[in-house]
Amino acid sequence: MTTTDSTQITAAQKAADRLDAHTHEIVQWHFHESTGCPFWLEKAKSLSFDPLKEVKSYADLKKFPAFEDDWLRGGPINRWVPQGLAGKPVYVFETGGTTGVPKSRMVIEDHWTDYELFSETLPDKHFPKGSNWLMLGPSGPRRLRLAVEHLAQHRGGICFCIDLDPRWVIKLIKKGWMEHLEAYKKHCIDQAITILGAGHDIKCLFATPKLLESLATALEDNGSSLPETGITGIFSGGTEFTPQWTRFAVEELLGGPPEKGGIYMTPTYGNTLMGLACSRPVTAADGYKISYYAPQPRAVSEVVDFSDYSQTVAYTKTGRVKLTTLTKEFFVPGFMERDEGEREPPYEKYPWDGVSGVRPFHELAEATTVGVY
Repeated sequence: MTTTDSTQITAAQKAADRLDAHTHEIVQWHFHESTGCPFWLEKAKSLSFDPLKEVKSYADLKKFPAFEDDWLRGGPINRWVPQGLAGKPVYVFETGGTTGVPKSRMVIEDHWTDYELFSETLPDKHFPKGSNWLMLGPSGPRRLRLAVEHLAQHRGGICFCIDLDPRWVIKLIKKGWMEHLEAYKKHCIDQAITILGAGHDIKCLFATPKLLESLATALEDNGSSLPETGITGIFSGGTEFTPQWTRFAVEELLGGPPEKGGIYMTPTYGNTLMGLACSRPVTAADGYKISYYAPQPRAVSEVVDFSDYSQTVAYTKTGRVKLTTLTKEFFVPGFMERDEGEREPPYEKYPWDGVSGVRPFHELAEATTVGVY
């Protein structure tokens, strides 16, 4: 065994021990009558085990029944607010909502914490402290809007936002109103170009892959380009973030790789439940492969067997993404995501399992409308 291998094993073991201790702490919090939320205190009465006595490690979470999607649909939202945090201002963030009542999550400060942790991964050279940001993404009841704004503020800048309703985008796609879709996309991009040309010295940008490409195209039509706007760092994410698209973006949109003067772009995989999973460095030498690592111990992602969600697949093999959220604000054991991908081994910076090739879960793919993402 090499010294590097030994170091990685030690780091992985430390991370596993930390996850076990964190899991125990979070379960104690959510199931104790003085701190737990009404939902889990009520649910505990129907469980076949006592979480306070029998959950001592992350592996013990398998004792919980499958987490049902519909538990997050409808209210009252207050049933998710832990009694230990009673009295604090509460936000509510929603998912798509295109197939009925949207899933909703209560939040107090988790979105701040998640993005402050993410901030530590951003290179200051490309995301200069004190720089202003443009948020070219969904608005409304979505975590991203406030989270990116907090990220900008946390780094000493000011965030400019556009109006974008992704639910309307998805309705346009489903109705086949492509002319209307193009008009709405142009409306969103026009807002971004107006802000970028207004002298606000914006150097950092959040954009979904589709909107980033549309922005670059519109700038080119106007005789300009993304590098010419002064943007030096882009934070992006979504299931459209593929190796093929990343290579195209680097070569055609961003002015080349950052080491040769191009714009730095960092892919992320995140959602309302998890926060943000950061990626390993994406390089041409590695075929622009994108591997994401959840922010343990606050959230854990696993790649599990399609026919047995209690079993992880072997490294490099394909499975469905299972997510567990472990914060004092929110506890969700084993939520089955609408995504699949390949299981990746631990990485030096993130010594726990990751996932690559994230894409819509094949059994649901035909019913999934990606929209602006």
